[in-house]
Order: sequence, then structure tokens, then C-alpha cells
Amino acid sequence: MSPADLDDDGPSGIHCRLDELLAERGMTLTKLSELVGVSIVNLSVLKNDRARAIRYSTLAAICRALDCEVGDLLVRAD
Repeated sequence: MSPADLDDDGPSGIHCRLDELLAERGMTLTKLSELVGVSIVNLSVLKNDRARAIRYSTLAAICRALDCEVGDLLVRAD
């Protein structure tokens, strides 16, 4: 299935583990927002699996702040 086969509200098949990683590190969404320069609202969209896209620079900044790899943050949902 290609991305074009998904409707606008369809699942991406990707789950963001941001909530779990924050909890493991005792970090708040507010603190992560300060560290990476991304709004709390945008991080919340990502955390709740509602993001449609993420910039590589944002992904890299989140991984640096959480000391994790991309594969720790984003996993296949299926």
C-alpha cells in the first residue's frame, strides 16, 4: 500500500512512543518543547499519533533531547 492509498484520516501504520520515552526519562512535554524548540501543541500532535509528517531536523532534535534512536521513538503500529 502506498501513502496515496490511505485516505486523509487513515492510519499511518506508525506509532510514536513519545509519551513512553518522556515517562522513562522523567521529562515533561513542556521541558522537551524548550529543549527542541517545537511548540507543545505540535509535540502533542506527534505524541497522540496525529502527525502527518515530521521534519528530519525535528526528529533529530527530539532524539538528541531524549538520548534515543529514531527507532526508539517511531515504531510500526501493525
